[in-house]
Amino acid sequence: MNKRTKVRRLTLAAMMGAVAFILMYFSFSVPFLSPFASFDLSYLPELIGGFVLGPIGAIEIISVKIVLKLVFAGTTSLFTGEVQKFLLSMAYVVPAVLYYRSRRTKKAAAASLVLGSICGILIAILTNIFLIFPVYMKLYGMDWAAIVDMCTAVNPWITNIPTMIAFSIIPFNIISYGVTSLLAMLVYKKISVPLKKFAA
Repeated sequence: MNKRTKVRRLTLAAMMGAVAFILMYFSFSVPFLSPFASFDLSYLPELIGGFVLGPIGAIEIISVKIVLKLVFAGTTSLFTGEVQKFLLSMAYVVPAVLYYRSRRTKKAAAASLVLGSICGILIAILTNIFLIFPVYMKLYGMDWAAIVDMCTAVNPWITNIPTMIAFSIIPFNIISYGVTSLLAMLVYKKISVPLKKFAA
């Protein structure tokens, strides 16, 4: 790869990361599932950029998004929110990119998005239970009972931590990754052509 191509690829990664950062501010809540979470479409440019640039490019795009968020908005969660966003993006995008690049068929693309979604959901469960909620409780002087009560107020099926995972964290992330995956399937072929030409 010559120097010109490297510069173009880095430029594209930076641009896609900037788009992902902007999309973070257009978020959507799912109030009947969780009083805390909202999802956005910032995974979409990470995913499309990753399909074009490969796993290293995907990591660069994700990193740009997180750095821009910290620079322009700072952190309100002792950096745990940013760590979670980075881990969730990595868990969803990188497995999908690796799988798709090894096969490059429409069926493989669909399978890669399912794989990435499963990985993302698993990481969402782990980071929420062992990172985000513990820090949230420490910051606001709460306990697990208070967290569960807040969730019960919007979803009566949630009565403890396992039901919070089953009826809040998992379905919320299925919706988030599902919407992103569907949009990726719809727009990737059209968008990838000019992106590949730019990066060449």
